[in-house]
Amino acid sequence: MTNSFRTITVEKAAEAYVLSRGRTRFLSIAQAILAIRTLMPACKATDRELEELVAAASFVHGVPVAFDARRAKAPRLHS
Repeated sequence: MTNSFRTITVEKAAEAYVLSRGRTRFLSIAQAILAIRTLMPACKATDRELEELVAAASFVHGVPVAFDARRAKAPRLHS
């Protein structure tokens, strides 16, 4: 048996996140960025670039957006 995984791009991750939210009241850019960074920790895109990708995907799929990325803070991990 062969296991193979498709490579996911940042654009596809942004679109998948938008689609996973379904018909919500609005989509939080801050939460989307955090989710993408969690899924793709080695992502070299800036928060601004991720914001643009998520906003574009949201527009295409008719999902309202809350541009709240400046208030986003990654959770602190305590050891």
